[in-house]
Amino acid sequence: MPGLLRGLGVTIMLGVVSFVLGFVLGGLITLARISRSPVLKATAIAYVSLLRGTPLLIQIMLVYFGLPQLGVRIAPIPSAILAFTLYSAAYLSENLRGGVLAIDQGQWEAADSMGMSHGRSLRRIIYPQALRVATPAIGGRFIALMKDTSLASVITVVELTRVAESTGSSSFRYVEAFVLAGAVYWLINAVLSIGQAILERRMGRAYT
Repeated sequence: MPGLLRGLGVTIMLGVVSFVLGFVLGGLITLARISRSPVLKATAIAYVSLLRGTPLLIQIMLVYFGLPQLGVRIAPIPSAILAFTLYSAAYLSENLRGGVLAIDQGQWEAADSMGMSHGRSLRRIIYPQALRVATPAIGGRFIALMKDTSLASVITVVELTRVAESTGSSSFRYVEAFVLAGAVYWLINAVLSIGQAILERRMGRAYT
């Protein structure tokens, strides 16, 4: 049980830290996607295409095993966080961009008529509404990321899946170990789903 709790703590830490960092990076990528700069827009499009078009497991392997060949050595947990952050940022940027595109053009025109700059219009008017629209997709990405953290076990990160594997191999009770781990993942995602539903209702009331 102590090992399971430690593994659960690592799993939650990986998911939360990677999501927060990925959200920040995803926001920057979104700004690049909707900018008037062809270079920024092309770079953002290429980033999203590359990260969404390749398996997360390969990206984890490249960070952990590939970077040392370039002289950059990163410990297992930071490697996992870096890979999860880059991967989730690609998806979150698309979620946020979809929210921005869903805002009526009249909102931009109204802000422009008030003399607001493009950046201020985005920050004060467009982005808050876009975030509300994108909340279901963003919440879904967070839930998916919590399950994706299980892939960190392949680079020796002792999270929930790794603990289940170790417990199963030492006791030869693989079924019990992995069923328990699966139940914990399900519980985490059930709690997150409830929290997402509450957040969506509160954000909806704020705009009614």
